[in-house]
Amino acid sequence: MSKVSTSFEESVRKIKDGDTLIVGGFGLSGIPENLIQALAEQGTKDLTVVSNNCGVDDWGLGLLLQNRQIKKMIASYVGENKTFESQYLNGELEVELVPQGTLAERIRAGGAGIRGFYTPTGVGTPIAEGKEHKEFDGKTCILEEAIVGDVALVKAWKGDSYGNLIYRYTARNFNPLAAAAGEHTIAEVEEIVEPGELDPNFIHTPSIYVQNILKGDHFEKRIERRTVRQAQ
Repeated sequence: MSKVSTSFEESVRKIKDGDTLIVGGFGLSGIPENLIQALAEQGTKDLTVVSNNCGVDDWGLGLLLQNRQIKKMIASYVGENKTFESQYLNGELEVELVPQGTLAERIRAGGAGIRGFYTPTGVGTPIAEGKEHKEFDGKTCILEEAIVGDVALVKAWKGDSYGNLIYRYTARNFNPLAAAAGEHTIAEVEEIVEPGELDPNFIHTPSIYVQNILKGDHFEKRIERRTVRQAQ
């Protein structure tokens, strides 16, 4: 029943040209950085990537952008990425901007097997164009479809060899949602323990959602933007 893999390169071979990926993280917090680097080296192309944002120019999902491996980005935030801006304005990258709460719920719905849901967010804006409208108690809502990925890439703090995962602090963010919404989920962790060592009360992602788990040897954990105050 062990789902432990030893090679990041072998794990990402599951990802094929044209696949849809759901990637955990928020900014650079909680991103599966080793899996992203392995995918960049593999060179898989024409990907649709679903994530809160696309990293920065030289790190995170920004590495895939630099390699022109991403065909379409579904995100809620463009961020500090000049490559993202350039490729979009030049018509090289298709972008679907989604309100952040809606994006989270679309991913959650995908993991729960819910095909879609109605929300008032985006009514009267370009977000609503071409979408079904319906009133609930006098409030207009639009229909949003769930998102399911061919593969999900997530980062956790601890996991056991069965694939149960625990996230730490703000790195939890989109990771549990992404893990549940992937047809095949690959998790990189900082520590792998034996089954039974994780308290069931603190497991965030049950093993049923995870197909592969790997221990990373090195995590940079970069900060997207650091703001400091001068000493008084």
